[in-house]
Amino acid sequence: MNVNELKKRALEIHKQYQGKITIQSKIKIDRANLQLLYTPGVAWASLEIHKNKELVYDYCSSGKMIAIVTDGSAVLGLGNIGPFAALPVMEGKAILFKGFGNVDAFPICLDTQDTEEIINIVKNIAPSFGGINLEDISSPRCFEIEKRLIEELDIPVFHDDQHGTAIVVLAGLINALKLSNRKINEAKVIVNGAGAAGIAISKFLVDYGIKDVILCDTLGAIYQGREQRMNPEKEKIALITNKNKIKGLLGEVIKNRNVFLGVSVANLLTKEMVQEMEDDPIIFAMANPVPEIMPDEAKKAGVRLVATGRSDFPNQINNVLAFPGVMRGALDVRASRITEDMKYAAAFAIANLIPEDNLSEDKFIPPVDDLEIGKVVAEAVAKAAIENKVARIKGV
Repeated sequence: MNVNELKKRALEIHKQYQGKITIQSKIKIDRANLQLLYTPGVAWASLEIHKNKELVYDYCSSGKMIAIVTDGSAVLGLGNIGPFAALPVMEGKAILFKGFGNVDAFPICLDTQDTEEIINIVKNIAPSFGGINLEDISSPRCFEIEKRLIEELDIPVFHDDQHGTAIVVLAGLINALKLSNRKINEAKVIVNGAGAAGIAISKFLVDYGIKDVILCDTLGAIYQGREQRMNPEKEKIALITNKNKIKGLLGEVIKNRNVFLGVSVANLLTKEMVQEMEDDPIIFAMANPVPEIMPDEAKKAGVRLVATGRSDFPNQINNVLAFPGVMRGALDVRASRITEDMKYAAAFAIANLIPEDNLSEDKFIPPVDDLEIGKVVAEAVAKAAIENKVARIKGV
């Protein structure tokens, strides 16, 4: 299907259904049930919750429902298009939560890009939900919003653009390193793109044990002491990456690296740059819709192990492998937050979905259409939540 036909059909189906989600009653609506579900029966449920707010999970849908919150400032591939234009994307996210994690998710598109206002709004709507998924909020504001909400709420808060990406990248990298016969401490990683995803990936990998990580932005390598175009989040990541304070643009600092992780822009990585890398490098070119380097170009440069963000190539790095299961697992045990161990549990679960003897150049990341992935990830995340003592119950 060519692009024009795809566009036409996409617009037709959106218009035909006028959106992708709806709300349905779980119970048949008749006179007898209305006495129980609304007046007078509902009053007794409300009074019980008034005495003990934890009973909201037993008597209401909040324990099974999350909010997908955006301000439309950094919609993937589209930029700052605002809350109205972001709504189709958030509805799409909602059906992914339902389809892959059986999580009911409701889009909340906020007509403000003020950090404090967003934090206050989310705090005030939190009683209706069992978790908050932050989505497509621009960097560096997204870091402060997530940090504050984690501190001030007692339900899971998850910024998928950061942590969902980092989880799937680590899962794929674990398997790619096996295929290239490298140990974790032999990985020499360059991450290109210092937005929410790039910073989160870099931190996640360093915390996991990959100590040789260099993060680049449009000015090149980020290092402690750099003055140009820095912000508080870049300052923080500079403390734990690029320990040798290597300077230079991507084409210079990529020399002798063996892993490239791109969360940046199209066609940035050239065949010549790849050839400057260590033999048999690993390339995750995740810019969408056009990656930093096309897989065929990378392979011409001698690369075996290539992943992209696209569904029409093998080894798709797609957050849907992570976020539905992460939130499902957190909800199942009524977790108060999502810990680092829960994120690592998700990454390991995804990586282990492909047995080591089944790994290949065309399959080191599980396919996104496997509906069982969410269940496997949820179980691992729930177990980690219990071990971390952030679970209110032992599971459902």
